[in-house]
Amino acid sequence: MQDMLEIAMIAAEEAGGEIMNVYDSNETINYQEKSDQSPLTIADKKSNEIIMHHLSKTGLNILSEESVSVESNIFLGNSHWMWVIDPLDGTKDFIQGTGNYAMHLALNYKNKPFLGLVLIPSRDELWIADGENVWCEMKDGSTLQPNLSNNKTLDSMTIVTSKNHRNEILEKLMNKLNFREKIIMGSVGCKIASILRGESDIYISLNLPASTSPKDWDFAAPESILRTAGGAITNIDNQDLSYNQINYEQGGIIIASNNKERHGITCLEIKEIIKKYDLYPL
Repeated sequence: MQDMLEIAMIAAEEAGGEIMNVYDSNETINYQEKSDQSPLTIADKKSNEIIMHHLSKTGLNILSEESVSVESNIFLGNSHWMWVIDPLDGTKDFIQGTGNYAMHLALNYKNKPFLGLVLIPSRDELWIADGENVWCEMKDGSTLQPNLSNNKTLDSMTIVTSKNHRNEILEKLMNKLNFREKIIMGSVGCKIASILRGESDIYISLNLPASTSPKDWDFAAPESILRTAGGAITNIDNQDLSYNQINYEQGGIIIASNNKERHGITCLEIKEIIKKYDLYPL
């Protein structure tokens, strides 16, 4: 397994360098729209090529956002192991120049994240979970450890929420939950890393019925680093996320928090507020 991690780290480093080359080029970042109306840049493509090149050496199945047709429904492979990657998560933020973009690379075992890497190029951070431990390697060679906060009640928590994927129902829910503070940030990986650094405590993904859902590659690597650090990420019923389902969708309401021991209570409290004000069909 150490060999797999080393290959993934090499892929992340090389892909991250290519992403930053595009980001720092001072040229207008052109993009095309994919079938789901999400943008695709040259950085997405180059990062994907580099990662696919390295991971193909492992002989394992690879599911990448930029190399798969969601119409294929589910990945039909014989191995229990599968790489799940997002070469550039937060492409809209990348185009907008906010710095809130990441690269996700996870190795799933029996459709559950095992290894996970989340690279945040603009911060020179590479968060790594090896199945037992999680740490962050900085570009200067130093390392960081997770620093999850001890905030437990919703009104003491800081929520990190999307910049480009917000909706009216989520806004209403956040207002009813009365969080202490709200941080707006792109990329699921960047949001989860902010929880690991102790800058925020909770993240809620609320997908409206009939709208485009997040996918496996959005959550696999972030889930790996958060769970290994002692946090949790589940659906609103406190059930583990299921991967490799139809169209790789992660729909409904997903909650990530800083404390796995209290996470079930947090989910229940949020669910009660949703029911009380009839905010979302449960």
